[in-house]
Amino acid sequence: MSDFEENMTPQDGLIAVMMAVSASDERIRTPELVTIERIVNHLPAFANYDQNRMPDVSSVVFDHFAEEDGLDSLFETVRRALPERLYETAYALACDVAVSDGRLGEIELRLLEEIRYELKIDRLHAAAIERSARARHMIP
Repeated sequence: MSDFEENMTPQDGLIAVMMAVSASDERIRTPELVTIERIVNHLPAFANYDQNRMPDVSSVVFDHFAEEDGLDSLFETVRRALPERLYETAYALACDVAVSDGRLGEIELRLLEEIRYELKIDRLHAAAIERSARARHMIP
């Protein structure tokens, strides 16, 4: 584990979850990156965030994805970085990224399910978060 990974901030953890969803289908699409950038630029959680850390966070995600049990170790890293009060926030941001390109593939759906499980998101809360993400990204 790198020094960077050991010292990830809560904001880094949120970005790691978003990047994981974006990279889960092995294609990082422009709408997903734009959504991540918009979130980082506008949400209060990222008000004092040093955006120069984002490439390092991406590297952590990609390094874990390259490992055999990488998803498990990525979740360990994310849980270490995030206080429990931000678990639902992480799931909401993951849902926003997942729906931002207008398609939800099986791999993204499985990763969202895994995030719900790993971050202990109540199913009813998850359904509300998922519905609100769909509503925000609905194409007229």
